[in-house]
Amino acid sequence: MDSRRGTVFGTEDGRVAIRFVRLLPHPPEKVWRAITDPGQLSAWFPAVVELDVSAGSSLFFGVTEEQRRRYGMSQGSSGRMLRNEPPTVLEYEWAGEILTWEITGTAEGSRLVFTNVLSDPTAAGPAAAGWEAGLEVVEAQLGGRPITWNPLDRAEELARRT
Repeated sequence: MDSRRGTVFGTEDGRVAIRFVRLLPHPPEKVWRAITDPGQLSAWFPAVVELDVSAGSSLFFGVTEEQRRRYGMSQGSSGRMLRNEPPTVLEYEWAGEILTWEITGTAEGSRLVFTNVLSDPTAAGPAAAGWEAGLEVVEAQLGGRPITWNPLDRAEELARRT
């Protein structure tokens, strides 16, 4: 899998994770908003969630309208905020998976490292395709480019390439 698609690796506890690294020409605060602001999340994140909560708080990941229409999904899932340290670290548990977003300032902007520790190791390919599609939207949002594609269609296209 090429690095743009994410790097799959084993964790110390025997699970499987995917890591994505993006160098972005934007300050950490702007990248933070792209991964936490509900208005920006709604364009790419695969759930409806409010992430502006303190560590230890419960989270609810609601089903999006597109997921209802496309996949017949009707129930959300729960999670918990593990770390919320703006604008550098966001980590939460979602349905048994751990999602960690780390943002480091660079001379050119920011380095974003996103890691998804999976609950199902066989889901690495589809999960990587979905996150790659989502990160494409994040990069477009940060660059002020219009989103002219559906991220779920793009994820399905990327998954077929694996």
